[in-house]
Amino acid sequence: MSAAIAYEIRSAVPAADGVLVEYLAGLIDEASITEDDVLQVTRDILESPAEDDPTALDNLIQRLATIVMAKQQANAASGPRLQKLDKVLDMSKAGAMSSTIQFAEGVDLESINKSKATRVDVKKLEKQEAKLRAKIEKRARKDLYEGSKLLDTHRKQQQSYEEMFMKVNPIDASASKGKSKDIHLPNVDINFGSNRILAGASLTLAHGRRYGLIGRNGVGKSTFLRAISMRDVPIPAHLSILFVEQEIIGDDTTAIESVLKADVWRDHLLREEKELNQHLTELETEGTEKRVEDAKEEAAARLTEIHAKLADMESETAPARAGALLAGLGFNDEDQKRPTSSFSGGWRMRLALARALFVKPSLLLLDEPTNHIDLNALAWLEDYLQTWPNTLLVVSHDRAFLDAVATDIIHQHSSRLDYYKGNFTQFYATKTERDLALRKEYDTQMQYRQHLQAFIDRWRYNANRAAQAQMKIKILEKLPELEPPEEDETEKFKFPETEKIAPPLLQLSDVSFGYTPEKPILKKVDIDVGLDSRIAVVGANGAGKSTAIKLLIGEINAQGGNVVRNGRLRIGYFAQHHVDSLNPALTPVGFLQSKFPGKSEQEYRSHLGAFGVTGLTGLQLIGTLSGGQKSRVAFAALSLQNPHVLLLDEPTNHLDIQGLDALMSALATWNGGVIIISHDERFITTVAQELWVCGDGTLKKFMGDVQAYKSLIVGNLKAGP
Repeated sequence: MSAAIAYEIRSAVPAADGVLVEYLAGLIDEASITEDDVLQVTRDILESPAEDDPTALDNLIQRLATIVMAKQQANAASGPRLQKLDKVLDMSKAGAMSSTIQFAEGVDLESINKSKATRVDVKKLEKQEAKLRAKIEKRARKDLYEGSKLLDTHRKQQQSYEEMFMKVNPIDASASKGKSKDIHLPNVDINFGSNRILAGASLTLAHGRRYGLIGRNGVGKSTFLRAISMRDVPIPAHLSILFVEQEIIGDDTTAIESVLKADVWRDHLLREEKELNQHLTELETEGTEKRVEDAKEEAAARLTEIHAKLADMESETAPARAGALLAGLGFNDEDQKRPTSSFSGGWRMRLALARALFVKPSLLLLDEPTNHIDLNALAWLEDYLQTWPNTLLVVSHDRAFLDAVATDIIHQHSSRLDYYKGNFTQFYATKTERDLALRKEYDTQMQYRQHLQAFIDRWRYNANRAAQAQMKIKILEKLPELEPPEEDETEKFKFPETEKIAPPLLQLSDVSFGYTPEKPILKKVDIDVGLDSRIAVVGANGAGKSTAIKLLIGEINAQGGNVVRNGRLRIGYFAQHHVDSLNPALTPVGFLQSKFPGKSEQEYRSHLGAFGVTGLTGLQLIGTLSGGQKSRVAFAALSLQNPHVLLLDEPTNHLDIQGLDALMSALATWNGGVIIISHDERFITTVAQELWVCGDGTLKKFMGDVQAYKSLIVGNLKAGP
């Protein structure tokens, strides 16, 4: 029968795969499911290979229906058959006939195994089941992460910026005049693969407000922004959207031209203006015929419209505005004339940010904009965004940045969005107070429930108190069900205590350095680092901060002055490129084993756990980990060096707020020396006791705090050259 069914399928659908045909033939022949189900499954599977001839598929399903029906009728007619047993079976002693004897040709599988005692360690079983659940969850997260990377790569390869802009913003910005720019979507659902990002969430963005979007790593903040930017969330069509997510692609276009071309509508109007002027010049030479005059009139009318639109968007001031944006983000006059291909990835991210600020979309979406800029550019960006005229939605883990910029905070968690008025500090105070109130309400009700239940259990079957017990039962049933408040997840990092060594540990005295004698980067640097040092180094990118760090660790040699380094000194150096260069083919445990052999797997996993890399995460490939998880692996490796001094170059870039708090707490209790390069104001304020500024070829102690330094930078930028 199976061969005949396979022949029918091959005849009707020649394009069907052979393995598929055999599977369907076996399924229909067994007829283990109902007729309608088996035919529907067959139709669904064959729809794709039979798409060129759907009529043949319909005829095949009819013939198969006849075969299935005939088979079922034959089975019903045959009924159960009598069978003579080989031996006498005493039914009174059998108790219950083995359910396996009929499948083994007279051999009773159940009775064979009955004598073998089976012991199950319940605790071990539960532990293994928990591990399996965790593994499945991690695999789902891995699929989400890899799917996101593939999606980003596909988009980057398939569409240019201009194509993407026109796809997302098909309507000219001038069309939004007189229309509301507020966004209110009451029921937003966002899924990515099998992961639910938002479920029934309310998205409310008032025009002119600046929203900070916060949440744990992996909760789906970037996916949420991406869904808005692609209009997977139904944002009104008259509102323009721009999402700064990835660096621009470098080419021969200069930095200033790249920013000017970011406003696609302005660029289109300028090109059309040029074409119309050229067309009018050509028409001037074609005489005075009515056809020519009509063409001139039509071109002149369109040219007037273009001039009006260009005037509305202040096109004439565009080069000056673009130059000011680039200057604020650290591009000097020479940099602005350099081709974009000559800039590194971090500087191209700044260019992408400058382009977005220049366009001024109705809704600007920023994902961790502070990760690729120094403290100087951050001070300017905070000041600039405080007067942003449209709606801003920014993801950031920098509390000081959110305090300076945000007018509202959106907390993304548990597939929903919670809204708070005010900046991050106000959000934290409000949320803490709300959580305490919810916890108190929950605990009070649980105590009341326990009191009622105790009364019911005691008097339920007492004749004198039964009526009262029934009343308590009704009260208990009517109490509202309260969900236990969510507990804030906390993390802890731990660096090993370091042994004391006699000073001096690390000293630079009158040190100078330059890659060429004509252009010294640093000169006359004097700094003394000890076990009690807590130093933050700030300054513009390219001012020499990383050069100073390299001099301290001995990666480069001073060209002048003296460097004193204790022979027993161990320096732990963390740099962002170390995180990016972790071997993606190794697991965190395997990475630690390769760098610091001699420990058991459990010891490595325990050590990783001290930096938030817990559970099966330690056994995942590093290539599948998020940036925050990779940073934690790098910190775990750093601590195994048992350093006396930590030199940390932008350690906060990928850490979420909980991870950043854990790092600050660990550094505060550690007994070694710390030197940090960071743009995070709160991190600097919490960790550092001294602020050193790198600029103009020097490295000097700044007599003031971070806020005073930022105010100085913004004041200098506003004062101009």
